[in-house]
Amino acid sequence: METIFDWVTVAVFAALVVLFLQRSMSPGPAKDTVWHYLPAALGCAVANYLGNHDQEALAVAIIGAVILYTVFVLKPFGDLRS
Repeated sequence: METIFDWVTVAVFAALVVLFLQRSMSPGPAKDTVWHYLPAALGCAVANYLGNHDQEALAVAIIGAVILYTVFVLKPFGDLRS
C-alpha cells in the first residue's frame, strides 16, 4: 500500500465486498449474482496495476468506469426515485 491507487482501489473493492455480503444475507430473492461483481473487481485490479505503472490517466478513467458501473448496474442505493 504505497500509492494512492492502492488505497483507492482497495477501498472501492472493499465497498463491493460489503455490498455483495449485505445483499447475499438479505431476505428475499437475489437480485444479482457474484458474476455481476466481476467486471468491477477486475476493473479495480487493472486500474491499480496501471496506476502503479505510470499510466495515471487511464487508471483514473477505469476507476471512474468502475464507480459508474457500480452505481448504474449494481445499484447500491436502490431506486432513489421513489
